Amino acid sequence: MAAKRLSPVIRVSGLVIGVAVITIDQLTKQAAVDGLTGRDPVVLIEGVLQLRLAFNRGAAFSTATSMTELLTVLATVVSIALVFAIVRTTSTTWALSLGLLLGGAAGNLVDRLTREPGFGRGAVVDFLEFPGFPVFNIADSAIVVAAVAIVVINFRGVPFRPPRTPGASPASDAP
Repeated sequence: MAAKRLSPVIRVSGLVIGVAVITIDQLTKQAAVDGLTGRDPVVLIEGVLQLRLAFNRGAAFSTATSMTELLTVLATVVSIALVFAIVRTTSTTWALSLGLLLGGAAGNLVDRLTREPGFGRGAVVDFLEFPGFPVFNIADSAIVVAAVAIVVINFRGVPFRPPRTPGASPASDAP
């Protein structure tokens, strides 16, 4: 019986992670816009990390900048699919990894829906910069961490939904 009660907790944990990433991402982006607009980059750790405000209408590394509307549609579809995937999994590690991915995708989607130049065409706010690396944000970081986690859990062979045996209740893997 305990495993059956655990399954909703697993699902909610993935969704909570997603909402937390979206919230942190949006708060830090607004702080970056408020604090960095019209300013030169702010060095946080010399030679390691600085804050530089940038607006990206495209995909990763500013590719596909003329396809913002398509990227908005794709991010919407991906975000919806991730919610359904999180609700379907019985694996804690899958739920948490997909929650990170959801938070990253939806965090950047919020920008595309709410920022200039308009609905569905908005630019994503980027503000973190390592030397020799493109400017990025918290949502981008969550996507990268989720991708690495998904590769690792796949190599570990963690099932998305363990196969059921007759009479057995769903179980979860250890985080």
